[in-house]
Amino acid sequence: MPHYTSYDGAQLAYRTLGGVRTGGSGGTGGTNAGDGDPEAELPPPLVCLAGGPARDAAYLGDLGGLSAFRPLVVPDQRGSGASPPPAAPGAYAFPRLAEDVEALRAHLGLERFALLAHDAGTATAQAYAAAHPSRLSHLILLNPGSRLQGLLPDDAREIFEARAADEDWWEDAYVAVRMLSHATDLDEIRSLLLRAAPLAYGHWELPQQEHAADEGVQLNPVPRAAFWQGVSEGERRAVLDGLAAVEAPVLVVTGDRDGVTGMRAGEAVAACFPDARVRPLHGVGHYPWVDEPELLRPLLEEFLA
Repeated sequence: MPHYTSYDGAQLAYRTLGGVRTGGSGGTGGTNAGDGDPEAELPPPLVCLAGGPARDAAYLGDLGGLSAFRPLVVPDQRGSGASPPPAAPGAYAFPRLAEDVEALRAHLGLERFALLAHDAGTATAQAYAAAHPSRLSHLILLNPGSRLQGLLPDDAREIFEARAADEDWWEDAYVAVRMLSHATDLDEIRSLLLRAAPLAYGHWELPQQEHAADEGVQLNPVPRAAFWQGVSEGERRAVLDGLAAVEAPVLVVTGDRDGVTGMRAGEAVAACFPDARVRPLHGVGHYPWVDEPELLRPLLEEFLA
């Protein structure tokens, strides 16, 4: 995997899907395919941030085939994938992870770029947008929570409970969710996560089951805890204040079957930006590229175009 040097000298990994040049001379991020016609230009790359927090970015896949239309750059955040843990846990806090994104931008030679983030990664993306608003051409936030906004809407629970009458997995998932609140053993947590997994998807069929099977081994409990704990109230407020200066268009995608973050959180996040719209997707849970890639991919392509 290629690596880049971040603000503190750390060598952090990233992978590319669809082809992207590195070390360019600037501009808006034009790329060359490297296959077929050497002069053929690809669209500018889309940088994609994983959530979790601290989940291995492999779970993003190629975002339902999006890499066939636009190069994807997917970094491994500190302590996940092929990126090493930092010496100090404070580097796991999402405002510091945003500075890793800035180092990646410089490494790629992009003056401005499009940024996509999922789940907790949307907090990192918002911190980046607040600190470097002029660097973004587009911002996509998939299934965000609103902890950064200081809000914890309860519609995710309502969505989950509304499925009780129709899903044969529901009772076991309900028990697993309750047990997760006080589980401490990592193996037990991983087992419970798999039992609770159906609540995160719009359907519970083979693609969803295969995607969920890897979640337990993709989580790292140390950076997961420090992601939020290392952020002061002043830093949180500064991020929120900075979002008012973001001129790039923002797309917030929610799913009407998302039993993890729900839909109202996305509305609260969108309200922080001057130019944002919310697009709810029907029959979609917390992973829209798994549930309905043919709904998500055209939506993202149109927005980026």
